[in-house]
Amino acid sequence: MNWIPDPLRIPAFRAYFVARLASTIAQLAMVIIIGWQVYDIARETMSLKEAAFRLGIIGLVQFAPLFLLVPVTGWAADHLDRRLIGAATILLELGCAAALGWLAWTGTTTLTALFVVAALLGVARGFSGPAFQALAPNLVPRDILPHAIALSSISWQSGSVIGPALGGYLYAIGPTWPYAISALLFVIALLAMMGIPPVPRPLTDRTIGFWRKTTEGIHYVRTNGLVLGAISLDLFAVLLGGATAMLPVFARDILHAGPEGLGHLRAAPALGATLTAAFFAFRPLRHNVGVKMLLAVAVFGLATVVFGLSRSMPLSLACLTLLGAADMLSVYVRQSLIQLHTPDAMRGRVGAVSSVFISASNELGEAESGFLAALIGPVAAVVAGGVGAVAVVAIWAWKFPELRLAKSFDPPEIAPSPAKEHVT
Repeated sequence: MNWIPDPLRIPAFRAYFVARLASTIAQLAMVIIIGWQVYDIARETMSLKEAAFRLGIIGLVQFAPLFLLVPVTGWAADHLDRRLIGAATILLELGCAAALGWLAWTGTTTLTALFVVAALLGVARGFSGPAFQALAPNLVPRDILPHAIALSSISWQSGSVIGPALGGYLYAIGPTWPYAISALLFVIALLAMMGIPPVPRPLTDRTIGFWRKTTEGIHYVRTNGLVLGAISLDLFAVLLGGATAMLPVFARDILHAGPEGLGHLRAAPALGATLTAAFFAFRPLRHNVGVKMLLAVAVFGLATVVFGLSRSMPLSLACLTLLGAADMLSVYVRQSLIQLHTPDAMRGRVGAVSSVFISASNELGEAESGFLAALIGPVAAVVAGGVGAVAVVAIWAWKFPELRLAKSFDPPEIAPSPAKEHVT
């Protein structure tokens, strides 16, 4: 059993791993089909650019609730049971899957219904992101936390491989199947989440008001150059370089691959990311982590440029795989630095800020790509975004020397936050 990574030998972390894997498969199987249905329905009556604009709206409606709820979601992750928050968000996603499955079964799916469900999924992600991020460090000893972060990323990225491909194949069989299987997976995730035993909540100061507590995470990120640089690098690089929003356009109208091809395209980045995360789970990165993160983001941008110019399915898949591997290396370094440089009592609030940045890079990136594609075309939008991501690396390497100088994950000792009560 020595081949089993240390975090997976802990029952609570195993349950966490299963919950995150199952919920990610289900969520991304739904998201990829929602995007396909929006674009497919829109293309029946609209031009390519007008339909691409509707894809941009999907990203925007997912981001809006997450952004508006960030003061509440961060506070909740630091003051409520993180397991129950995760379970509640899974229940909401289960309801979304059931609703879309019913609409698909009755043939009554509309753009309005897809936009409403996308917004509800944004609410679920707003609460689940900080809670899941803050929960993982509570389940493992500090010395193996980078291993646990890599494995947590594996669960997410593995779900990103399986989910889109599964959604595409199931949709080819029938439009109800992706949502039915997603609902089943959400049930499995819910059972696994409830299998995690209670963990002590962080120490909190009851004399500090709600508003001050909600803004402490923002203040901490703003005043910590390493954390701010790591979070904002991902925000602007992926915001500009994210090509995933345009995958329905490339699958349908450029590569002519259909929904099955869309599943392949969506799964390729996650395949590269999963292989990279698996490598780091067994061989953690130890030296020059900051420089390697910056180089990885540069590779991400260059791979995006080549993908935008490609008209070959194998080349496109190779570019997306490389893109995903580079992104995973960046995610691995960034999440490890943030978690290890943040006090446990603030991980929820800092995680909420991080989730907004991540969602801004993903959902707003989708909106930006959709709107830009409506103006200059999808190919030009993807290529310009990749060039922009490379430019961001150069600027951030100069603006945040803390990133360049980060040699390892070893943080200074973090003093516990002042507290008056320990809640269990």
